[in-house]
Amino acid sequence: MNVAALANDQGLFDPVLIARPLRTTVAELADSLGLGLDAVQRRDRVGGVKVQTRLREFVELLNIMEPRMGGPLMAYAWLRSEPLSGYGASTALELVREGHADWVHDWIEAVDHGIHA
Repeated sequence: MNVAALANDQGLFDPVLIARPLRTTVAELADSLGLGLDAVQRRDRVGGVKVQTRLREFVELLNIMEPRMGGPLMAYAWLRSEPLSGYGASTALELVREGHADWVHDWIEAVDHGIHA
């Protein structure tokens, strides 16, 4: 996904612009990222550090997985549903929701290097 196309005129990640190409709702996106609905709907909250960090982490992972999965919808489905080996039954988005996007990046890097956790 084109990162610039996902930002609003203030340069902030816009939940509406992120949700639209994924054919999901802002409410579902918020839930997937562990954010309250008001955090992604209220202008004064969308620009907050926590919300922008979660949106950025999500977009980064989506961009990493999109070419591997064949498109943004498949990448989104994978991030939401595939348990990562070595992390119990946690999916990538569950780890992001818990503040561990770095663990997902480490897992992907390990897989790229032939190490299966």
